[in-house]
Amino acid sequence: MRFMQANDSALAKMRKKSDLPSKLCVVCARPFVWRKKWAKVWDEVRHCSDRCRDERGPARS
Repeated sequence: MRFMQANDSALAKMRKKSDLPSKLCVVCARPFVWRKKWAKVWDEVRHCSDRCRDERGPARS
């Protein structure tokens, strides 16, 4: 019983993927969804992957 209670509280904290914010990639125009590792920089994220980031061309200053 004790294990189930801990598991139930963990499930209550989970969100559906459809509830997370999303953006369109500026390179491939595909939608991508918020990730925990982007939590602090979400406003700056513009590319869905490293591949798209590398395809954008030379770095801009």
